[in-house]
Amino acid sequence: MQAYPGQHITPSADPRPRLLSLDVMRGLIMVLLAAESCRVYESLHELTPTGPANLLVAQFFHHPWHGLHFWDLVQPAFMTMAGAALYISWNNKQQKGISWSQNFRHVLIRCVKLFICGTALHCVYAGHMVWELWNVLTQLSITTLIAYLIIRKPIAFQVIFSAALLLLTELLYRLVLQPGYEQPFVESRNFGSWFDMLIMGKINSDGWVTINFIPTAAHTIWGVIAGRVLISPLSPSFKIRNLVLAGAAALLCGYALDLANVTPIIKRISTSSFALVSGGWVLLIMALLYWITDVRGWNRFAWVFVVVGTNAIFIYLFFETLGVQWLNGTVAIFTNGLTSPVAGAGAQALIASIVTLALEWALCYWLYKRKIFFKL
Repeated sequence: MQAYPGQHITPSADPRPRLLSLDVMRGLIMVLLAAESCRVYESLHELTPTGPANLLVAQFFHHPWHGLHFWDLVQPAFMTMAGAALYISWNNKQQKGISWSQNFRHVLIRCVKLFICGTALHCVYAGHMVWELWNVLTQLSITTLIAYLIIRKPIAFQVIFSAALLLLTELLYRLVLQPGYEQPFVESRNFGSWFDMLIMGKINSDGWVTINFIPTAAHTIWGVIAGRVLISPLSPSFKIRNLVLAGAAALLCGYALDLANVTPIIKRISTSSFALVSGGWVLLIMALLYWITDVRGWNRFAWVFVVVGTNAIFIYLFFETLGVQWLNGTVAIFTNGLTSPVAGAGAQALIASIVTLALEWALCYWLYKRKIFFKL
């Protein structure tokens, strides 16, 4: 059922209800990303340079290379959530008599739009035209297409296919060794960096690589499987048990690869061990949110995230462009002016960040109340 802000949300009697947990997860991801864009985490880091608080704040930044922080799970969660939404959308259209081939055109057009938006954002970041393929939307445009091509296959096939993508990643990094790029797990000296030099003539200064779309496609495929399980007529306990078992298995395999010094957990080049570990954690989070919202009905505050999740692409594009380039600084002018007599520079920055985040949330709330939803 469709619920409005402030209304208590109850499970629908419809045999194919909308998954509230998916809307909450989507909204939670976007709120976390918006907080980064508003510099909430940077401001907290500046206020807590040492001590236990700093260790907690550090979890909201990507790990510099070999290791895992909480923040490293956000993009895999985004990809997995997108895969679940893709399957649910396809299933609903199938119920209406729309064939896979008829829907393929829609999916392909959406992927093209995502690709354009992703590459355009890099131009906005740079302030001039550039050819860069590291944005999450660019990656999603490819992983969505891969996932849709096998969306009708049995779950066993999808699992094997996703495992093959991880194996392909391993082989590419270990076997395609070019001069200067023959160190598989060393930043800027690996296959991913060589591939970026080949297609873009440049390397990302933070170690990100375009070829991440291959292992990341596994996340989107796992999202397809999760969506398939969650909307099935099976019992909630069965769904949760299978998501938890799948997540635990992925965690076990991923951490084993890392601890045995076979393949290190590296987010920036999305190693197979990272894909497994991050995918495992995300599946556990999906199971937890499904249990909380769709099964137990503990959703009194779900609307806080739903109002953001229903306009996910819009708010992402907003805070990555107008937010960073205009709203952040504009809000700071007024908040700093009001708080300067009683707050230091660090506190002022944090207050400005929180106010900006609140305004972006309020924009989503305003759109939601008026049933204005932007779709690609």
